[in-house]
Formats: sequence, structure tokens, C-alpha cells
Amino acid sequence: MHVPTPPDALKRSLNLTLVAFYGIGTILGAGIYVLIGKVAGYAGMYTPFAFLVAAGLAVFSALSYAELASRFPRCAGEAVYVHEAFGSHRLSQVVGLTIIAIGVVSCATLVHGVLGYLQVFFPLPEIITTIALVVVLALIAAWGVNESVTIAGLMTLASMVGLVLVIWAASPNLATLSERWPEMLPGLHGGIWVGILLGAFVAFYAYIGFEDIVNLAEETRTPERTLPRAMVIALLVTTGFYLAVAVAAVLSLPGAELAESDAPLARIYTEQTGHPAVVLGLIGVASILNGALIQIIKGSRVLFGMSRQGWLHPSLYYLSPRRRTPTRAVLVVAGLILAFALALPLLSLAMLTSVITLSLFTLVNFALLRVKRIYGPRASGLDLPRWVPWCGGLLSGGFLLYQLLVAIWLW
Repeated sequence: MHVPTPPDALKRSLNLTLVAFYGIGTILGAGIYVLIGKVAGYAGMYTPFAFLVAAGLAVFSALSYAELASRFPRCAGEAVYVHEAFGSHRLSQVVGLTIIAIGVVSCATLVHGVLGYLQVFFPLPEIITTIALVVVLALIAAWGVNESVTIAGLMTLASMVGLVLVIWAASPNLATLSERWPEMLPGLHGGIWVGILLGAFVAFYAYIGFEDIVNLAEETRTPERTLPRAMVIALLVTTGFYLAVAVAAVLSLPGAELAESDAPLARIYTEQTGHPAVVLGLIGVASILNGALIQIIKGSRVLFGMSRQGWLHPSLYYLSPRRRTPTRAVLVVAGLILAFALALPLLSLAMLTSVITLSLFTLVNFALLRVKRIYGPRASGLDLPRWVPWCGGLLSGGFLLYQLLVAIWLW
């Protein structure tokens, strides 16, 4: 028997495939197109191993998010988890607004950053291009959750095709893998592991994004099962791509050359094929816009969920009667993004964003420990052993401390 959707509820229509593609898009993004060179600068031939270490570090926090999402499948994910664990409205407000701030600033930076690529194909004034991009992305986000997540999934496919092109271009070098794979296995020499760990620290940020999946909880069918599975699928797929691209990269160019290039994958493609990487440039644009679209979707759901909890103005707790999307929240997020994109120059905000994100990861892992103590073991559903959130919290906190020490030293 079909149960109609209540008028104040989001449309629950997403399946595992759409949510998994959404998760892959949030993790894959455009970062790998540049980040691979930075990792190779530290780890050299051990770059694939550095990505494997980073995946191992990220998986603990991802599993903690998965259990919390299965326990509390609601919008404003982290804010809800923190409230369930510590019972503090104020702390939940701070967490929710922090998530929105990260999304707004990241999206504004992405929109600003894509202008240089678009000017090559569409030489329009920057103001007009910026406004047009934000308006189009907001309209897609307000169109409907199925439609917007499907478009995000198509952009994710484009990102994956770009990586496949790079792997294909490097196939002559990959043919030598059977002879050269011992070069990628690190020994026990301390100096080697310093470079690998530094590379893994950089590669860790290529995995940030899995946490965005939890904000689709109220638009996903059977979220208690679907969200954890989608997170695991997203991590496995992206790790597979990262390892394949890393192997192709280090077999094609020395680590120092990869580190010097602002577009290492485009350089590999051009050197191996003799053709300009125009297709990769277009795919890079799609990847960047995909990241921006996902931030609008996520931010609007966090605003909607916080408003329903009474942590923000009730006017944001509004759904389009026809589309079942939080259109007012979408407009607010898009307006903030437009203001930041027009007002701020293109600056690197990676340090600030990563510090805040690692702080949230640390808090969420310890929130799961507190939730387990309050609610006890589960009769059904995902129930992780306590050492998993302990590892996630300590690793995230350790990364955060290291980041802060580096920032203080550079300052």
C-alpha cells in the first residue's frame, strides 16, 4: 500500500545507485586532477601506497558517520548527531552553521575558480558569468532531488571518464607494471615513511566529502541501510580510481615533475598522446561545477533540518508544494554563495576548510562514542565496535593538531 508523503516532508525517492554516485562525486571532485602532483612530490614512487594509507585513515570516520546516519537518518546530519550525543542546542547550532559556512565558502571558491576555464570557451564578463553560474546551479538544486542528484551523477560520470582517459593514455607505461611494481613497495627505512606519511596527509583531503551523503537521509529510501552502503561503495570506487591514477602517474613521470605541474594529469595526457588536453579541461569544469552543485544541495538541507529543529528561523522550514524541495533554503545558500563569489578574490582557503572539517570529524567520532553509551548496543542495524570511533577521533584529532602546528610554524 502506497503511503503518501506528508506535506511537510522531503520527497523520499533516492535509491542506492543515485546516493552512491552522489557520494562518489563529493569525494572525487576536481581535487585529484591537481592533488596527485602534490602527493607525488612527497611520496614519489610510493604515491599509490600513500593513497592507500589515506584511505585507511579516512575509513574510520566514514564508518562512524555511517552508523550515526543509520541511527538518526535526518537532515542537518552532524548537528543532529552532536545534539543526540551532548544535548546542547547551542553546540548543534554552531556545528550546523559551520557546515553551511564551509559549503558556502567552498562553493564560492569553486565558482570563482571555474571562471578562468570558461573564459576560454565563453568570453563573457566575470560578473555576468558568475551570476549565471550560481543561478543555474540554484535552479537545478530547486528543480527536484531526483533531477539535481541525477545531474550531479552525470557530472560525476564525466569526472570518472576523465580519469579513465588519463589511465588509457598511460597504458604503455602501465604495461611495464609487472616489472616495476617492486619500486612502489616501501621498505622499513624511516626516511621513506616520512615522505609516505606526508603524502598520505595530503591525500587524506581527497577523501573528504563522504560526510555530505548523510544530508540526503530524508530523501533516501530505507536510509538506515542505504546510507551506510552508499558510503562504503563511494569509498571503494574512489579508492580504486585513486590507486589506478596514482600508479599510472608515477610510471609516466617522475614525482618531482608531477609536483611542479599545476595540471599533472593533463600533462601526462599531452605527453603520452601528443594532443592538447582540451577534453580534460572541459571535464575539469564539469567536476568543479559538480562540487558546487553538491554544496548547494547539502547546505540547503542543513538549513532546512536546523529550521525544523527550531535552531534557525522557521521561515526556512518550507518546501515547494510541487517539487518537495527546500526552495527558500536553496535561495539563501545561493545568495550567500553569490555574495562571496562576487566580493572575494580567488584565494586558497584549503587550510581553514580542512581545519574546520577535521574538527567536525573529531567531534562526530566522539559523539558516536557518547551515543553508544547513552543508547547501548543495537538489536539491528550497523553497530560498530567502540575502537572504530576511537581510532577515527584520535586520527582526525592528530591530523588537526599537525595542521595547526604547521600553520603556527609557517606564521
